[in-house]
Order: sequence, then C-alpha cells, then structure tokens
Amino acid sequence: MSQKVAVLGTGKIGEALLSGMIRAGWAPADLLVTARRPERADELRTRYGVSPVTNIEAAKTADTLILTVKPQDMGTLLDELAPHVPADRLVISGAAGIPTSFFEERLAAGTPVVRVMTNTPALVDEAMSVISAGSHATEQHLAHAEGIFGAVGKTLRVPETQQDACTALSGSGPAYFFYLVEAMTDAGILLGLPRDKAHDLIVQSAIGAAVMLRDSGEHPVKLRENVTSPAGTTINAIRELENHGVRAALIAALEAARDRSRELASGKKD
Repeated sequence: MSQKVAVLGTGKIGEALLSGMIRAGWAPADLLVTARRPERADELRTRYGVSPVTNIEAAKTADTLILTVKPQDMGTLLDELAPHVPADRLVISGAAGIPTSFFEERLAAGTPVVRVMTNTPALVDEAMSVISAGSHATEQHLAHAEGIFGAVGKTLRVPETQQDACTALSGSGPAYFFYLVEAMTDAGILLGLPRDKAHDLIVQSAIGAAVMLRDSGEHPVKLRENVTSPAGTTINAIRELENHGVRAALIAALEAARDRSRELASGKKD
C-alpha cells in the first residue's frame, strides 16, 4: 500500500522537496500539497501532477504531514490541523527554532513528530538536512524522514538539543557564503576586474574548495596551509583577516543565529 505524503505550505523549500521526491521515485498521485493562494496550487498541479488540497483534507488523508510554513505561522496551522490529525500520523516540522514539544502539546497524545532543519541548497539537490526525533518518533519514522529529505541532499541525525546550533551553522549557512562571495566580488572590482569575471573566479574557487573539503578527508587547516607559502600573497591576506577579527566575527555571528533560534522556540517573534 502506497504512503501518501502532504507538503503543507509549499513555498520554495516545499517545492524543492516535492520535486526532489518525484525525481527520487515518489508517484505524484501519492503527493498532496497545500498553498495559501489558489493560483499557486494550480501552478503546482500543472508543474508536477500533484493534488492540491486544503490543510484539513491533508490532515485527514495523508500518512505523513510535512509542515513547511514560517515559524510564526505554525501555531495557527496547528490550531487548524489538531482536530483532524490522528495519533498515528507522522508530522515532520521544517520550522526553525520550534521544538517537537510544541507540536506534541497541540496534537493528539502519542503523535510522532520529527524535526528537520534543511537549507536552500535543496533547490539544487545539495541540501544539508538535520533530523531529530520527538518523544514518540521511532526508528522507522526517522528512516522515513531521511528517505524524504535524502531526495534533495544529505541528512544527519542529531539530538534535538543540538538543533539550534545546526540551524546557525547549516540552516543559515548558505547566506554566510553568499555574503562572503558578495564581499570578494566587490574586492575583485576594486582590484580592477569586471564584475562578471570576478564572480566566475570566486564561484568556481568556492566550488573547488568545497569539493576538496568534502572528498580529501583533510582538516581545513591542512588545506589552507597547502596554499599558504612563506611570505606569499595568501599569508598576507590571512594576516589582514586576523587583524580585522574575521574569525571572531564569524563565531559571534553564529552565536547570534543560535540565540535567535532559541528565541523563536520561546515564542519571541520580534
């Protein structure tokens, strides 16, 4: 018997997950979607052959509910779903900062909840999705979540106590790299390069460096040292990075992201 999966609040990440599941072999007939706007629902039906439904219909008919709405909208969604979600439904949350207990308190007793923090590279099947079990989630539930999110990248299980740190590192992580590329592109322009050439140089360097980190098994310090010749260009650049406190700024930035994730968990929106 096929398992029906519903993606509720199918924005960019929800659509990326949906398309990845179809590429991985899920039948469109087994996939349900909800969207706030009717035209968005029609777009998803046309593009993927899936069935748009209401949130309540999804709660009644799907075996797995994947909630991809914004954290500030999750409480309202759960109020709508709660009367219609049987305790044997698997609920997967993709909302930053919200603990599984938030869902367990609002849904039927014993409802299995799995918390997942993915990131925007899901759009190109290179996501990093971090998975944690709620009080009632079993090994089977975790494996099912891994099968879904594995369609758009890599998965990693962690205790839920580590989710806020993972949100800071990988959930928000792509933005830090985009920020760095933006700054390096501006530097290339300052050094006399056209923007398009500076962009291409930096992006390919970033891709190459990432593949080396992934595939070489070497510590990043070792890889950096391989590029850092005595009295050369690289060590002079690194000296300036250290002089300007870039390492300390990165650590502080990630701490700030973790703290904001904790604030979201406590219900603080502003």
